[in-house]
Amino acid sequence: MSSTPYHIGDMVFAAEDIFNDGGVPGVDAEALIAASGSRGVIVDSGVAAMDESRDVYLVRFESGPEAVLGEPVGCLPDELTQDGLPGDLTA
Repeated sequence: MSSTPYHIGDMVFAAEDIFNDGGVPGVDAEALIAASGSRGVIVDSGVAAMDESRDVYLVRFESGPEAVLGEPVGCLPDELTQDGLPGDLTA
């Protein structure tokens, strides 16, 4: 794996809307998985199967009013940020 900007347990935010590319079972293709700004936590990391030079992070994003963590979703580094929403004291 190349230089790792994120580590297991790091809090991150969706840098953009993240849609299902068909890799998340039980979720409609092209369904919104995490809206831009959604908070999540890194639960694992690895490399992309089709391009081992690309890092991939498994992220569990919060959803719903209770902020329940969803199923892990594979994200590329450019889909994530550690810059929180304005006024977010957890970032």
